[in-house]
Amino acid sequence: MAQQSTTAVFTFSSWDEKNVTDAERSPRLAHAAVVNNYSGGIDAEGTACQYALAYAAETRGSFCGMELLTGSVAGREGTFVIQQTGTFDEEGVIRCSFEVVPGSGTGELTGLTGTGGYEVREGEQEVKVSFSYELQG
Repeated sequence: MAQQSTTAVFTFSSWDEKNVTDAERSPRLAHAAVVNNYSGGIDAEGTACQYALAYAAETRGSFCGMELLTGSVAGREGTFVIQQTGTFDEEGVIRCSFEVVPGSGTGELTGLTGTGGYEVREGEQEVKVSFSYELQG
């Protein structure tokens, strides 16, 4: 199948962040357990997402994470995992890119590959995601 692209929107359902190192020092590390809800070209309610965050300063740093999505892509049902990397800066801009973990697709999403990303300002309730993908079969 040829490469396709779609967009989706996600909202945070919950964000539970805990410091891994002393909160008073810089740089510091934190861990966040997050639940997101996607709608649009990706439709997935109640995802499971885990982030590791490195704060270089109070409002600047980077993160990486894994997110398990169960739902659909372009109407095809299944589960897949995305691996995310991103940054956040003093102006409150969060930039993230992600790729589908190879071999993680199940059901009608078996063989799913793809990349995507988003850019959003801190505090915005909805995050628009772009996703380019291929689906075998």
